[in-house]
Amino acid sequence: MMNVIPQAFYLQNDVVSLSKAFLGKYLFTKLQGKICGGKIVETEAYAHVNDKACHSHMQKRTTRTEIMFHTGGVAYVYKIYGMYDLFNIITNVENKADAVLVRAIEPTDGIETMQQRRNLHDFSLRLTAGPGMLSQALGINKELYGADLTTGEKIWIEDRGVEVNENDIIASPRVGIDYAEEDALLPWRFRIKNNRWTSKAK
Repeated sequence: MMNVIPQAFYLQNDVVSLSKAFLGKYLFTKLQGKICGGKIVETEAYAHVNDKACHSHMQKRTTRTEIMFHTGGVAYVYKIYGMYDLFNIITNVENKADAVLVRAIEPTDGIETMQQRRNLHDFSLRLTAGPGMLSQALGINKELYGADLTTGEKIWIEDRGVEVNENDIIASPRVGIDYAEEDALLPWRFRIKNNRWTSKAK
C-alpha cells in the first residue's frame, strides 16, 4: 500500500531542512495508467525570504509564480530554455512561498516507459540524472502545474522508510543561478553521497 506523504510534512517552515528530508523519499507519476518513479537523490532549496534565486523573492507574484503562494504540498512546474520542464515541490504555509527543486531520482519503477519517453535504448544515467531529464522520464509537464501531491493520483511522493544520514548528504551551491549574486553561493543543493544517479552539474 502506498505511504503517501501527508500535507503536514510539506508545511514545515525550514525549506533547507525539508530539502534534505526529501532525499530518500520516492517520487511517482501515474499517467495514461503507467506508474513511473524512483528515489529522490538530489534536491535544491529555494526560500521566499532572503534568497535572490527564488522565483518568489520580494513577494513577486506572476502567472508563473502564483502557485508558489499556495499552501504547501502542490507541484510547481516551469519551463527553462523553452524546452525543459522542471519539477518543484511547494512547501510551507500559504503565502510563504518556499520551494524544493527535485534535480535527480534513482529510477525504480516503470523504467521501460521512462526510456521510451526519453527515447533511450539503454538503461543509462541520462534517464533521470538531471532535473529536465527526470521530468521528461516521468511525463511531468505544465499540465501538472498546481497538482496536489498528497492524493496518490497523478503525482505523489511516498515515504518508504529510507533514512538518509546527515553524514551521507553533500551540500554545495545550487546550479545555474549566477544572477542571484551572493545568494548563488548558499550551499543549498543536496545530494546523496556516492549515488551515481545524482546530476553531474557542478
